[in-house]
Amino acid sequence: MTTPSRAAAFVLVWCVACADLADASQDRPNVVLIMADDMGYECLSCYGSASYQTPNLDRLAAGGARFTHCYSQPLCTPSRIKIMTGKYNFRNYQEFSYLDPKETTFGHMMQQAGYRTCIAGKWQLNGFVYDLPNNQDGTRPHQAGFHESCLWQVTKAKKVGERYANPLIERNGKLLPRNSDAYGPQVFADFVCDFIEQNQDEPFFVYYPMVLVHDPFVPTPDSREWQTGRDQEHNRFFADMVAYTDKVVGQIDATLAELGLRDNTLLLFTGDNGTHRQITSRMQDGSTIAGGKGTTPDAGTRVPLIASWPKAIAGGTVNTDLIDFTDFFATLAELAGAPEQSQQTDGRSFVPQLKGGKGDPRDALFCHYEPRWGRYSKVRVRFARDQTHKLYDDGPFFNVADDPLEKRSLSPDSRDLQRTHQKLRQFLDQMPETEPRPALPRNQNPAATTLPAD
Repeated sequence: MTTPSRAAAFVLVWCVACADLADASQDRPNVVLIMADDMGYECLSCYGSASYQTPNLDRLAAGGARFTHCYSQPLCTPSRIKIMTGKYNFRNYQEFSYLDPKETTFGHMMQQAGYRTCIAGKWQLNGFVYDLPNNQDGTRPHQAGFHESCLWQVTKAKKVGERYANPLIERNGKLLPRNSDAYGPQVFADFVCDFIEQNQDEPFFVYYPMVLVHDPFVPTPDSREWQTGRDQEHNRFFADMVAYTDKVVGQIDATLAELGLRDNTLLLFTGDNGTHRQITSRMQDGSTIAGGKGTTPDAGTRVPLIASWPKAIAGGTVNTDLIDFTDFFATLAELAGAPEQSQQTDGRSFVPQLKGGKGDPRDALFCHYEPRWGRYSKVRVRFARDQTHKLYDDGPFFNVADDPLEKRSLSPDSRDLQRTHQKLRQFLDQMPETEPRPALPRNQNPAATTLPAD
């Protein structure tokens, strides 16, 4: 695990190495990374969904690349810590809703590489339910590497204000006036588009961890019930929320095109974990998939990944390589021209695959899942997997291609299964064993102890 002294030395060397990058070639792409909240792969029609229509995302996939084996953590904060730092959770995950301020994020890395950076959407990383220094500091997103921010759940708990109708939003450390006619996802999308327009003359990095499509499942401005029942909650509104997600992506894509930036902007779309467990989606092949958020089978960890970069990605690309959430940091580092950064993470860059090359694809990926949250507070799971098989460190072994719900544990009695089992066991054995972390102290202020939504 990186110690504070090693991290400080790393940042010093990094700053020296990147000092001249602000004047680097403008050929480096702009990057927009959009991450939906609680949206598994089965929610996009380009991944075979029959329950929802996502024409903008389908168009981006058809004109770019669609990855079929991208895997997140099963739950919100574990995924956010992993994608932002490029590290497995056992290295730096401390508590749900908390990002250690000492960690280096991809925001820091892109800033040091000369990019203007912003974050919009869901933060939920101050750890305001714990007795920790500065957990009410609204500038923490800025300290995490983002020049500009427009976010929900920075210093205020869910009970103070929701993310959808009449949203409670903090912009650059200050609360925005509440507006009963406002819709949070639209506020965030407009902020992103304004940031892009204001920074179009220099490289920019946008990280948009959406609030959609997390529960509560409520009407959107495009729902018939928007004017008469914004507080209604029903699963039927989930489809409207998926549609609005697609609409927002289309708005950002159109803004890039209108400003003449689309050709050299990499737009990435993924999800932070599987779909809510009360949602069941129909697929075009007639099957159904029940959401698996919080659980470790495919329904909890397999997420969409679409990449659109007209200058570099050939249309219609379908890639079956394993992509882990640690890989985003390394990929952004290579795109930004920040040498050596990929070596500071557990990930590996998939830039070559974006450009049509073979790259250095993974043989397997690893997951350490210890969320320390609610019903999952005592969960501690470690597994390794490839495209077809998964091995848990305590023994169960599954063919997840044929058995995605992991109901039939296998015995590696054939030569092929023995080789696969050995490969995954060796990968697991490379990961150091770690002890469960002690619990952080709870905040004694009743106004701050309302747990954030997962």
